[in-house]
Amino acid sequence: MIKAAGVDEVTDATFTDEVLKADLPVLVEFTADWCGPCRQLAPVLSAINAEEGDRIKVVQLDVDTNPETMAAYGVLAMPTLMVFRNGEPVKSMVGARAKRRLLRELEDVM
Repeated sequence: MIKAAGVDEVTDATFTDEVLKADLPVLVEFTADWCGPCRQLAPVLSAINAEEGDRIKVVQLDVDTNPETMAAYGVLAMPTLMVFRNGEPVKSMVGARAKRRLLRELEDVM
């Protein structure tokens, strides 16, 4: 998995505690080592985590080693970005995007 600096990794085992029970909205990147666009997204996620960490939690989930969570939310393409609030998915986006665009898309959920 391409690790975004400062961004925590979640697993099938930790997903409920880290994402569904979180106090803040959580942006989950469903990612994989073989995913080129995921590599492009890593610095964007690191920047958003550093700048907006008090408003939204950013985590990554490796789909190759955590198939249960991927299947539970119907994730078919990488990268998929999903925002969870109060234990429920409230927004889903597929594909890499620039930081400015992603922040604009997250405004209504932060």
